[in-house]
Amino acid sequence: QVQLVQSGGGMVQAGDTLTLTCAAHGRPFSSRDMGWWRQAPRKERELVAAVSWSGLSTFYRDSVKGRFSISRDTGTNTAYLQMNNPKPEDTGIYYCAAKPSSASEYDLWSQGTQVTVAP
Repeated sequence: QVQLVQSGGGMVQAGDTLTLTCAAHGRPFSSRDMGWWRQAPRKERELVAAVSWSGLSTFYRDSVKGRFSISRDTGTNTAYLQMNNPKPEDTGIYYCAAKPSSASEYDLWSQGTQVTVAP
């Protein structure tokens, strides 16, 4: 069974660094785009960052540009989200997700992890 297993959440102080890890188990994910999503309290889930299957193309939402960095290691089927200088407004439940590169919708999701950024 294919699974995305996430780790690395928790509480962090604003201005510190936190790295989230997403490991894909079950089959190679080299042909899938990977994304990190988050859902803040009383808000809709939003795409924070994404990386193409090749690793050559990335996307960041405006609020995290210059602070967050997404990467992937196809050899280990692992994706990362490095959160530099996090802010309290980055607080939420973070999920990693995967989709076929030709698809518009993400169809595989991790269990999610809480990230809380204290002022």
